[in-house]
Amino acid sequence: MEYKKLDASRWLLRLDPDDEIVASLGKLAAAEHIRLAMVQGLGAVKKVVMGVYNVPQQAYKANTLTGAFEMLSLTGTLDTMAGKPYSHLHIAIGDEDGLAHGGHLNEAVISATAEIVVTALPGEVDRERSEVTGLNIWKF
Repeated sequence: MEYKKLDASRWLLRLDPDDEIVASLGKLAAAEHIRLAMVQGLGAVKKVVMGVYNVPQQAYKANTLTGAFEMLSLTGTLDTMAGKPYSHLHIAIGDEDGLAHGGHLNEAVISATAEIVVTALPGEVDRERSEVTGLNIWKF
């Protein structure tokens, strides 16, 4: 992982083979003291763990895919939970047959590279667990 700070609120992050997206964004947020930001990215991945949340059951159904995939879109937020870096990311990937898969991102390992833009927002937002949904939601 390498990154470049463009100005006071924007970073370019390049991930290399075997880098993991969620962990890399956590390292960037900690190193640069990012408390609230938007994330956008694309690239190529070889392993993805993503899921869909079932609200009544308060559980994720995780799907693990391995192979050659284009990362069509990575989008989400960086913020904090209990004062520590926290990410909420969604991913869409395309396989060799042109089929798309997507969901809430738990883990993604880079096969070739990824280009990610992190844009800090003013202020900060912490998260807390919602008893209603079981999700970690923004606490205002």
